[in-house]
Amino acid sequence: MTAAYQTRFGSLKNYEKGHVEPIADDVRHYAFSNCFDIASKSKPYEKVVFGQNQIYVLETLRAEGSSPWYTSAHDEFALVMDGEVEVHLVQLDASQAVADPEKNGAVLVKGEPKGPKMGWMKLSRGHQGLLPKNTAYQFRSAGEPGVIVLQTCKGDLSIEKWADICQSH
Repeated sequence: MTAAYQTRFGSLKNYEKGHVEPIADDVRHYAFSNCFDIASKSKPYEKVVFGQNQIYVLETLRAEGSSPWYTSAHDEFALVMDGEVEVHLVQLDASQAVADPEKNGAVLVKGEPKGPKMGWMKLSRGHQGLLPKNTAYQFRSAGEPGVIVLQTCKGDLSIEKWADICQSH
């Protein structure tokens, strides 16, 4: 007997709210959330944590319009799950770089970023971009809202809404 599986791709406009399907266990032992469901209820560029392993987190961002300028003391990765997003990069002048090299998570750049422009990336579904440490980055989405999953470290801008986003039974 062969099991048949079907892959379905979600989007902000068309997703099925996920859930844990235990085989021989209790669903209360697990947490489950869905990046599309989270983004559908989020403000633009709100960094909502939906996965965590010690200091490392996955954050969902609703890509709509232009984000503030961010930077961090460590590399981050942006994976576009839906829509098209431009990521603009500026190599920060030392005066705007994150002072503490051990600081976790993204921080807002104070004012306009100072330093040479590094270029930009145009990312769409399934494309991932590197956000290098001490580089200012800004997301820009001109069309329909999209969804970004950010792989980073938990920081001051990370928002936890576990009770709102996770299946509880």
